Amino acid sequence: MKKRKLVVFLPAHNEEGNIGPVIARIPREMGRDWTVEVLVVDDGSADGTVAEARRAGADHVVSFAANRGLGAAVREGLAGCLRLGADIGLMIDADNEYPPEEIPNVIAPIREGRAEYTMGSRFKGTIRGMRLHRRVGNICFTILQAVLLRRMIWDGQSGMRGFSREAMEHADIIHDYNYAQVLTLNLVRQGFAMEEVPITYRVRVHGQSFIKFRNYLGHVLPAIWREMRRPAVRRGSAARETLPPAGAPTAGRGLTAKVEREQRYG
Repeated sequence: MKKRKLVVFLPAHNEEGNIGPVIARIPREMGRDWTVEVLVVDDGSADGTVAEARRAGADHVVSFAANRGLGAAVREGLAGCLRLGADIGLMIDADNEYPPEEIPNVIAPIREGRAEYTMGSRFKGTIRGMRLHRRVGNICFTILQAVLLRRMIWDGQSGMRGFSREAMEHADIIHDYNYAQVLTLNLVRQGFAMEEVPITYRVRVHGQSFIKFRNYLGHVLPAIWREMRRPAVRRGSAARETLPPAGAPTAGRGLTAKVEREQRYG
């Protein structure tokens, strides 16, 4: 019997002090019918992020020559999962705030066929050390997504997410700065079934977040507006509409064309 594959990918920018422990804690046993590989997308780091990732056991590393943004790194991570033949992809931040030990829980709804897109939810689980202004910002952006999608969402900014292969094939991140809001809007509007899984979260000890409030608003709000103005082709299991006929135009770029881009793996 052919084994199925989980690819865990980590977008990383200057995470030398954090990425090693994250990779070392990623479970490599998911059952005898599964294999697990780790992919790091180095977003133009100027420190020892790549060396630490390889030392900790990363199976694949893709490096950008310069910093392109978290959205671009996640886009490349999803495309990399497809190139590597992943049946399920799991994204986890490299900052050591999210629990690698709980990866099996986050992908369980996908393995069991209940969902095609999952998010590790801090607000359904436990949070340690998050400052008040960050908590308020997370809640506000999550409420905005919930209103736009007309469904309950607990944690729209989570840095730990699981994807079925079909969800990875059709995910479309329309800006390079970030991914969190537009990715959820894109996949849920296409009809991919989403489930949130409680996780344990603690604020980073080393390094600093790239997020600055004014820059975040200036990039994210226009991207949300652009995403919501685009027509959505209904594809996922939650879709009630029929698929368009062969050859019909689709809403987004998706990742199909991007899979063909050549990347050098280390």
